[in-house]
Amino acid sequence: MKRFLRYLGYVAVLLVAFLAFVAITAWPNIGTLPKGEFLARNEQSPEWHGDQFQNPQPMFSNLRGGILQIFESKPGEEPDTPVPTVDSSAIYKTVPATGLRVTWFGHSSLLLEIDGVNVVVDPFWSERTSPFGWLGPKRWYPPPVSMDHLPRIDVVVISHDHYDHLDRASVQALYARGARFIVPLGVASHLEGWGIPADHITQLDWWQEAKVGALSIVSTPSRHASGRLSARSDQTLWTGYALVGPKHRVFYSGDTGLNDSFPEVGEKYGPFDVSFIESGQYDAQWPDWHLGPEQAVMVHQEVRARTLIPVHWGLAKLAHHAWTEPPERILAAARCAHVDVLIPEPGQAVEPTTHPVVPRWWPAQAWSTQAQTPIIASRDGQANHLYSVPACH
Repeated sequence: MKRFLRYLGYVAVLLVAFLAFVAITAWPNIGTLPKGEFLARNEQSPEWHGDQFQNPQPMFSNLRGGILQIFESKPGEEPDTPVPTVDSSAIYKTVPATGLRVTWFGHSSLLLEIDGVNVVVDPFWSERTSPFGWLGPKRWYPPPVSMDHLPRIDVVVISHDHYDHLDRASVQALYARGARFIVPLGVASHLEGWGIPADHITQLDWWQEAKVGALSIVSTPSRHASGRLSARSDQTLWTGYALVGPKHRVFYSGDTGLNDSFPEVGEKYGPFDVSFIESGQYDAQWPDWHLGPEQAVMVHQEVRARTLIPVHWGLAKLAHHAWTEPPERILAAARCAHVDVLIPEPGQAVEPTTHPVVPRWWPAQAWSTQAQTPIIASRDGQANHLYSVPACH
């Protein structure tokens, strides 16, 4: 009995040590939930209900189906050969001839050079989309452009606080380069906890805007959620952005399911020269959390944009679909809808208003079509009350 108790004590000590290790390694990245003045600001928002932010259109999720497939893996979900990338460092030494240049770094991380203002969107330069440096989805390739080789950064915009969009190390590195930050309500609490001073942060509710030079940056509604490994979720808001300059206009969807706000965005702030619409990391078990390719094309049309650059794909595995499926399905839907699509290589700087031609750079492999795996959002969280999505064959 004494030997058993001794062994039990060893196990307890090891367990405590492991939990302490987990807490120590994750804690700096988790962030700080809003309280005090941050919570008071949240409570003034029309999107705040009770003790959290809520979507005007509730989201449907098949929780059981989602849990049962967590550990599934199918061929093609991750690259089996190196993903090609481009280092555009040298290009940044000259200003864009058209006044609008964009660089997609993979997933939703972007550099926008628009009418003399340099904007980084949802920067992610770390290795994993996780609070742990040793556990969680790992990026498939190094950042195509070193952060030290970026041009002057005037402002960083953050769409929400999930780890693949709000990366502590990237935020701190960009602050060290002098950037200011525009974030949705509540996210300032995380940033201040990481050492970003309040005078470098602007919080926005939906439809509010901030000015950076001659550029207006407007928070637009999205349909999503928030949280960073805490028992309390949705304490910070999620958003998209309309970036409106004197000559050019850009729309970024952020993470979102289909909702009724996009035509109003297009009416108020469009037409846009280019849209960055999240098009990957979708699943039929949770169709209201992300758009999927066909609905991404619909949103592009609703906001009245000219060229679509699909984002939220091509960097890490966060859902069960072939890694090349988002661009294939985007191109198929775009052909049916007569939409102009541009899919640059990660790190490739392009000026979209010149309509550059980018050759197909991802490999040909099996993928599921819209008919095989439809992603169709609910209108109100009810599984049988769905949007109408045009079929494309």
